[in-house]
Amino acid sequence: MENSTQVQFNEQIRERTLKMSVDVHKVLSKKQVSAITRPIVNQIIRSSSSVAANYRAATRSRSDAEFLSKICIVVEECDETQFWLDYLTRIELLTLPELSSLKPEIDELVRLFTAIKKKMKDKLQR
Repeated sequence: MENSTQVQFNEQIRERTLKMSVDVHKVLSKKQVSAITRPIVNQIIRSSSSVAANYRAATRSRSDAEFLSKICIVVEECDETQFWLDYLTRIELLTLPELSSLKPEIDELVRLFTAIKKKMKDKLQR
């Protein structure tokens, strides 16, 4: 990608990851949760916001190796967010309609970041 295209792409993904994090927070902040479930809700809020924060950090990386390191964290945190959404659905804290507003975007972000990670790994191995 040329530089202006890369900057534009980074801005779009920064916005998407921030929006995803805010959407997760909005859905969960409306829930009445028990003391036993509260740590799980806090954890998914942390993992979803970590996706946005670490992608932002990745875009400011000083080297390809540093970028790859941050993208690996992004993939891990995005996958963790997927897990917790599935878990909260199975314990019936989230309904399928609530999940349907979050899951497609998070699934797409996992695929996107996994592809970016693979591409960067391949580049560094050359």
